[in-house]
Amino acid sequence: MDRRLFIKGAAGTLVSLAAGDMGSVAAKPWTNDMRTRVALVRSRNRRTAIERAVNTLGINPVKGKDVLLKPNFNTADPFPASTHNETLITLASKLKKMGAGSITIGERCGPPDTADVIREKGIDEICREHGIGLINFEELSEDEWIRVNPPGNHWREGFDVAKPILDSKCIVSTCCLKTHRYGGVFTMSLKLSVGITHKRNMGELHGSGRNMRKMIAEINQVYDPSLILMDGMEVFTDGGPMNGELKRADITLAGTDRVAMDAVGLAVLKLLGSNDAIMHTKIFDQEQIGRAVELKLGVGRPENIEIVTDDNKSADYANRLQEILLKG
Repeated sequence: MDRRLFIKGAAGTLVSLAAGDMGSVAAKPWTNDMRTRVALVRSRNRRTAIERAVNTLGINPVKGKDVLLKPNFNTADPFPASTHNETLITLASKLKKMGAGSITIGERCGPPDTADVIREKGIDEICREHGIGLINFEELSEDEWIRVNPPGNHWREGFDVAKPILDSKCIVSTCCLKTHRYGGVFTMSLKLSVGITHKRNMGELHGSGRNMRKMIAEINQVYDPSLILMDGMEVFTDGGPMNGELKRADITLAGTDRVAMDAVGLAVLKLLGSNDAIMHTKIFDQEQIGRAVELKLGVGRPENIEIVTDDNKSADYANRLQEILLKG
């Protein structure tokens, strides 16, 4: 399939590129018969759970590569409103043990100023202490934002993507598991990509009504994550993204497919008991999921998701989630 993205550079020239022309960055097309694995670990020990989840997934896509690490710093509110600092430190350490080259955190927060969020969370200090680079996307110059306008998308004239995302050959993302009261319905690995766009795009996104969920999925066309880690130690089952009804799930997920990761996350919310938008909508009928499947950004149906575990406690929980996935 020749899926094409339209990119406007600093000179204003509009260029059409096939997804493959962007190297490993543009999302690879999935087909409905493809299968994918999601690793699940049930544990309250965040450090060992991250190690186990990545090991259970059984891949090493970061060896010898410089990694751009994309967290969830929407605000500086405590986890699960934002990525837990221990998750960042542990994941970065694991990536180094896997043979990654440099590791650089890249993020654009909102609505607060990104620099304020970084300072309040102590991210700059963490980066110095652990040898991690840091890019505040909000401080990028204008020529470091690239306009992307995929055909058939719901954005009026496309959206602006931070150039470090397009330049990176290895992107690792780490997301939280929570609901979203302001139109997104849920915010996990697909919605994490909103933070790679410019703040000037947010007015259109938040004013787009029901198209918002489709537009979130469409952002994900510009890159393909090498690894996704979802921290579900605690989750918001209602409200979100800054605060909400808090419940413990004590799970950590790892995978490479954003559709599958979010589908399993939705199954967790259904198991815990969530709001009507989650409980009364089939997982693959959620608009973020449905549009991502249309765009071939992930697995096409729930039966093609395999949840893999490394102990009986995790396996029992995974079996319950697998049943929910199949029921929708």
